[in-house]
This record gives sequence, C-alpha cells and structure tokens, in this order.
Amino acid sequence: MANYESEITKFLKDYKAQHPDVEERQREGRGRLWDKPQDAELLEGFRAGRVPQKPYVYSAD
Repeated sequence: MANYESEITKFLKDYKAQHPDVEERQREGRGRLWDKPQDAELLEGFRAGRVPQKPYVYSAD
C-alpha cells in the first residue's frame, strides 16, 4: 500500500514533467497576489481601531 499513487497525483506528476515551467509561473502568480509591501500607517490604523472581543460573544450583556 505504501507505493500507491492516486490518479490525480500521477496526472500532476506527468503534467509537471511535460510542462516544467508550471511551478515557476505559479510562484510568479502567488508573488503578484500575496507578496505585497505592508503600509505601516494603515496597519497602525487597524490596530488602533481594534475592539476587544468579549469572552463569550453570544452573551446579551
């Protein structure tokens, strides 16, 4: 059972072998979406506007 590979795993390995640039394009896409510089002033505004949460949020108190 240790040598079992699902069909999707086999497909992905074959696809990546046939298209070696896929992983590089994925990294570039992730970089465009997620690796953004942080705005210190905006983050400070978020921290200042934070409201403390009650221990039990469903309480009517």
